[in-house]
Amino acid sequence: MPTPSKTWIDDLPKDRLIAEFSVWSADLMRLADDLGRVDPHVDILHIDVADGHFAPAMLFFPDLVAGVRKVSTRPIHVHLMVADSIILSQIEQFADAGSDLISLHVENESVANEALDLLDRRGVAAGMVLKVDTPVERIETYASRLRFVTLLGTAIGVKGQGLDEKAGARLQQAKRIIAGCGAADRIVLAADGGIREHTVPLLRQSGAETVVLGSLAFNAPSLDERMAWMRAL
Repeated sequence: MPTPSKTWIDDLPKDRLIAEFSVWSADLMRLADDLGRVDPHVDILHIDVADGHFAPAMLFFPDLVAGVRKVSTRPIHVHLMVADSIILSQIEQFADAGSDLISLHVENESVANEALDLLDRRGVAAGMVLKVDTPVERIETYASRLRFVTLLGTAIGVKGQGLDEKAGARLQQAKRIIAGCGAADRIVLAADGGIREHTVPLLRQSGAETVVLGSLAFNAPSLDERMAWMRAL
């Protein structure tokens, strides 16, 4: 299986937390304006996609990604939370819409290798996400093909939850597995869910290279100050 080639991911900052902003927390009625407001601070735009089955929410659709692509030059990371039966068609649609990185779930294992093959053919960077209770070692099977690994710290597709107490230890385990696969310089380790002022330092210390920022960024009293704090961690 091919090893992912050099991409924009290799140019992401390595001396600070990468700033990944969740579009789910933006002002969806004024999305273009809100994305313009935060643009100076963003390294990656994170767009969640859920089908109401794999995850309880229903989020977002290819035309939205295409619209975001028109108003932002930032890399777009699409997180697919969808059933195995539709994941290949979803990859095609979100690749057509302008996604730079698409993450499926390790739990999509029945179609995972086929999905990774498709991402490779489409020239889209591949990532994988693990639910909060999924054993971290399951990522080892796919590590050679990935550029991002994201660990969820809360139940999938639900806003406003507290960080799971195992989140730090799971990040540390993932970091060891990635290093053991010889992929430490290639895979970005991300934390998503339960991102609060008091949890970001823990996640950073546990090995997270990016955290998916929602209300912590979009609702910050001063985004300049919030990002200066985060980048100093």
